[in-house]
Amino acid sequence: MLPAQPFPRVSSVVRQATRGIITTANKKVPLFINGEFIESKATEHFEVRNPATQELIALAPQATPEELAAAAKSSHETFKKWREVPTAVRQRYMFKLQAIIRDRTDELAELLTQEQGKTLEDAKGDVFRGLEVVEHACSAANLTMGETVENVARGVDTYSYRQPLGVCAGIPPFNSPAMIPMWMFPLAVTVGNTYLLKPSERVPLSTMKLIEWTKEAGLPEGVLNVVHGGRPTVDFICRDPAIRAISFVGSNQAGEYIYNEGSKHGKRVQSNMGAKNHGVILPDADKDDALNMICNAAFGAAGQRCMALSVCVLVGDAGEWVDDLVERAKKFKVNAGWEKGADIGPVISPESKKRITNLVKTGVAEGATLKLDGLDVKVEKYPNGNFIAPTILDNVTPNMTCYKEEIFGPVLCVMRAATIEEAIQLVNSNPYGNGTAVFTKSGSAARKFQREIDVGQVGINLPIPVPLPFFSFTGWRASFRGDMHFYGKEGLHFVTQQKTITSRWKEDNIPAATLSGAFPTMKH
Repeated sequence: MLPAQPFPRVSSVVRQATRGIITTANKKVPLFINGEFIESKATEHFEVRNPATQELIALAPQATPEELAAAAKSSHETFKKWREVPTAVRQRYMFKLQAIIRDRTDELAELLTQEQGKTLEDAKGDVFRGLEVVEHACSAANLTMGETVENVARGVDTYSYRQPLGVCAGIPPFNSPAMIPMWMFPLAVTVGNTYLLKPSERVPLSTMKLIEWTKEAGLPEGVLNVVHGGRPTVDFICRDPAIRAISFVGSNQAGEYIYNEGSKHGKRVQSNMGAKNHGVILPDADKDDALNMICNAAFGAAGQRCMALSVCVLVGDAGEWVDDLVERAKKFKVNAGWEKGADIGPVISPESKKRITNLVKTGVAEGATLKLDGLDVKVEKYPNGNFIAPTILDNVTPNMTCYKEEIFGPVLCVMRAATIEEAIQLVNSNPYGNGTAVFTKSGSAARKFQREIDVGQVGINLPIPVPLPFFSFTGWRASFRGDMHFYGKEGLHFVTQQKTITSRWKEDNIPAATLSGAFPTMKH
């Protein structure tokens, strides 16, 4: 691999973090095929720009059909050998990888901030939540233990194994280019699969840094391959017969397409998609605690989280707290993510900023009240950044476009409900079912909420109830397509298949089986 070249107008942070990833002065991001970083022969590239400055950082290629085929072939051929490697040995690569990630979290967070826009503290949290899944993968031997029942009939035992599927593929989103890939490949490869990863073409560098570290950890060539691109790469993944399973996180439009196209070609698909997460505040809640948490969950990461609380439902007398909500939101500092004291960085692109702005203006036109306008915020040092400050729309109703569509920005829609029953009905009527939260001091109210709410992940006095990796990420309804969710037990089952063996060892004194056309049954 050629040494990195200094790039004009690229910050020293990016130069340091991308050393070894971008290998040519033309800023092209390489593919990773059969253990080697190679420059694509692509004629089409996607620009990777710093969302705080619009500076061109890198160019992600649209991999050629030959390159896509080579990556899939490498994964397919390597699987035949990799599945035979003992689980304890495969685990050791993950032990090495998690140690590297833990030691170099700051480096990865700095790169993530430059290409995606997160604040450094948010980026470190993104890396840490991914690292937890890598750590969980280190226990693959225990996770894949089978089941046994001895003597189901005389001389007959039944037992089951979990075996790897083969080649699995992952398509992560732009908003968490470190965490989501770590949800995908570590567990899959540790249980014996090989993996083909397609990073988001908007933010490939953080993912490629992780890939570089897998090589440093000694992961054998061909176990993990990486290709880049847009629709042609997605179509290849959905249709190539060597690929057995696809994991996707992103928008509903893309997620529905990948689920349908992948399923049509006989693949398992898990598709985490959009959300409209509601935070419900009951009047008996700890006011300061609840309002602070709502603001953190609504505006953190510039609202670009699938688990962001984008709707606040104030119940009963809590409806009077909207001005207190506004005062807290005003305190968030908007700046480039690497600047000290920044609470909120930019959104990913000018197009995203325009879409968010239009949704807010449409909400006002449809009758919402703009209680806090952050659309025209100016960050003096970075005049070209895609910045939006916390924005609050009050008196939002279910028929408004700003409520029906996922905004994916630092915008909070405020609604009212007279009772907890009305709040539950409101949440359940929304098509999405990713996450929700209730804030209350009442155990009975909390239990009623968790029992009756039609949402897969519920927080009680917690705003972003993303489960730790020994549970699974369980979005429901329009937020998910598939049968098995990410990580945890369901994630393990998604990348493995169960084989059941029924064995009979006849003792010498037992008569031979008699000829019969009857259905066989287990006899004592």
